Amino acid sequence: MKKLLIILAAALMPIIAGAQAQITTKKVKISDFTQKITKVVLTGNDFYDLSLQDEVKARWRVSPYEFCTWEEFMNDRNSSDYYFLITTSSQFKKESEPGLDLLTLVKGGTGATINSMMEVMYMPLASSEDPSGREYVFLPVLLDIIQAHTLKSMEKDLHGYVGLSGYSTNMERSNNMEIVFSEDDLNDAITTEFMDLNFDSDIIVTDEDDADDYIIENTPNTLVSYVVAPTGANPGSYCYKMLINAETHEIYYFSRHKISKKFGVGFLPEDIKRINSYRNR
Repeated sequence: MKKLLIILAAALMPIIAGAQAQITTKKVKISDFTQKITKVVLTGNDFYDLSLQDEVKARWRVSPYEFCTWEEFMNDRNSSDYYFLITTSSQFKKESEPGLDLLTLVKGGTGATINSMMEVMYMPLASSEDPSGREYVFLPVLLDIIQAHTLKSMEKDLHGYVGLSGYSTNMERSNNMEIVFSEDDLNDAITTEFMDLNFDSDIIVTDEDDADDYIIENTPNTLVSYVVAPTGANPGSYCYKMLINAETHEIYYFSRHKISKKFGVGFLPEDIKRINSYRNR
């Protein structure tokens, strides 16, 4: 009998271990997202908070939501009854001060500190020191992306762990679409000669305001660039590069690189070549 119990225990161990492993996956941890209240944390910046409130009221559709102050967030962050959408500042190792503002979705939980809270996802929003103002144009876009990606992460762990870079394969569907780059989103290494060789007639380079109009007008069949990087962009900081469908707000390209003396801010020649490679498949 004792031998039989040992055999049974040995047989059950992989099953138990498998169940425990499944519990720790991101998909399982955020499976209650749509049933829980998402608390949108206000920053104290009146203009930004008003814009955030307006856009959340207009666009947030995947879970119940409430607005709260930073003080209320600090009181409630230990409760697993809530998710929190927070505008945070990010500081990388070699930066002397925070360089980027991020729009971050986290889950509350017992004993959670701000740095240890479970991160569902984040979207780069703007430079912390000197935001360009484009963040207000792209705020509804970022909210839609956060919602869509979180729902996909609830369906498959792959989405949760691979992150936004996994959407770059969407470029394979962009053959008949226009790509609009704000001229400020292109790295200095992308010269006129480079553009002549690598930009076809469907790629447009224009000023920031004209590029943003495509987003504001929800222009169909069009991808628009958005680059987020710290002001000054010292080596060690990161630059985020995105191409976003102006009509559906889907990400078609997402990449980041570490800023160095060799690689400055903006879409690099390597990005353009990668984008063309996707489009030519």
